[in-house]
Amino acid sequence: MRRRERTRRADRTATILAVILGGAGITHFLRPRGYDRIVPDALPPRLTTLASGVAELAIAAGLVVPAARRTSGWAAAALFAAVFPANLKMASDLLDHPRSSRTMRIVSVLRLPLQAPLVLWAVRVARHASKP
Repeated sequence: MRRRERTRRADRTATILAVILGGAGITHFLRPRGYDRIVPDALPPRLTTLASGVAELAIAAGLVVPAARRTSGWAAAALFAAVFPANLKMASDLLDHPRSSRTMRIVSVLRLPLQAPLVLWAVRVARHASKP
């Protein structure tokens, strides 16, 4: 594959990741209660929700800037790994809650292994970013 095409592909995938992170970051401010509920008990819910929203928005912005893309890709990978305990808590809470539907329970459990491809995607963005 030609270098120009690789660069275009890397830019496109970084932009898609930025849009996903930016959208998620915005929802932390528009609908914080849903995120507050899945924050592990050892952390302050609202502060953690807002801090993770700020982190997602900052990383999304960094992914759009070619000079910051490498660092932002690594930060995205770290963020995806860091939020895994919240996903575990959400699955556990839904499995334990008597009013959770079967579909909600299945989706929450099946969602857990999807975190790994997100981490790998972010690592790939970081590794393929042009060096500043």
